[in-house]
Amino acid sequence: MPAPASDADLAIARRVLDIEANALRELAESLDGEFCNVINLIEGLKGRLVVTGMGKSGHIAKKIAATFASTGTPSFFVHPAEASHGDLGMIGKDDAVLALSNSGETPELSDIIAFTRRFNVPLIGMTRKPESSLAKQSDCPLVLPASPEACPNKQAPTTSTTAMLALADALAVTLMERRGFTSEDFRTFHPGGKLGQRLLHVHDVMHGVDTLPLISPDALMAEALVTMTSHSFGCVGVVDDAGVLAGIVTDGDLRRHMADNLVAMKVGDVMTTGPKVTSADALAVEALAIMNDRSITSLFVLDDGGVPVGLVHIHDLLRVGVA
Repeated sequence: MPAPASDADLAIARRVLDIEANALRELAESLDGEFCNVINLIEGLKGRLVVTGMGKSGHIAKKIAATFASTGTPSFFVHPAEASHGDLGMIGKDDAVLALSNSGETPELSDIIAFTRRFNVPLIGMTRKPESSLAKQSDCPLVLPASPEACPNKQAPTTSTTAMLALADALAVTLMERRGFTSEDFRTFHPGGKLGQRLLHVHDVMHGVDTLPLISPDALMAEALVTMTSHSFGCVGVVDDAGVLAGIVTDGDLRRHMADNLVAMKVGDVMTTGPKVTSADALAVEALAIMNDRSITSLFVLDDGGVPVGLVHIHDLLRVGVA
C-alpha cells in the first residue's frame, strides 16, 4: 500500500520543481548568438565532441556525450583527472571540447583547458560564472543564468545540473533538425531495445521472394494445399500471369469450402480477393497493426507494381520483439 500523502513533503517537492522549471524558462530567454556560434562550431567539426566535467558536472557530462553520440554527433566523455594522466591523448586536433563547471574554476579542468589553448582545440565552456577562468578561456562560452539551487542551503547541485542537461539537449536537438536527422538515422544508433525494435522496417524481418508460396488462380486446390503445407506460412498467394497478387488462400478459406469438393476446385474459386498487404519500407509495427486489426498472421509484401517481393509472419515479429 502506498504511504499516506504528506502535505509537507509534497510542498517541498513542488517547490523544488517550481524552482527548476523557472530556471529553465530563464535559460530559454537568455539564449543568444553564442548558442548559435556553438551550433555552427559543432556542426562543422571534422572530429568529435569531447565532453568533460568533474563531480556532479561530470555525471551530467557523461549523459550529454551519450546524447550527442546517439543523435549524429560523434562524442565521448573524458574524465578530467584521467586526462591529466595520459587521456589528453584522446583529444585530436579536429575535435572540440565541451567543459562543464558550475563555478568555472574547477581545478581538475586546468590541464584540459591548457591543452586546448596550446593546440588550438576549440573550447566550449558551460558555466554560471561569466567572469570565471573557464568562461574567459573559452572560444564559445555558454553562460547559464544564476538561478538559485533548489536545495535549502543553495549549495547542492540541483538547478545548475538540470540547466546544463537541458541546454545540452537544446544543442543536440537543434543539430538534429539542422541535419535532417531521421527515424532511420536514429535506428542506426539504437539497434537494440524497444526503441530499435519499434523502428524496424518490414524489409528487416520479411521472408524473401525465393521463399514465397505462390500459385496460379487456374491451378487446382490439391496443388495449393501441397504448396501451403510445404511453406508453413498458413497461406498461399495467388498471382496472375503478370506476377501481380490477385488474391490469397488461407486456412479460413479452406474451412469455408470444406463441405465442397475442395481438392478439385480451382484456386481462383476459393481465394479471397483484395487481401491486406504491406510494403517493404513500412515499419514492422505498422504491419503488426494490420495483422491485429484483421486477426491475421501473415502479410504479403508487394512492390509498387503489386508483385509479391516478400512475406512477413507474426512469428517474425515475435522473434524480433515487435509483437
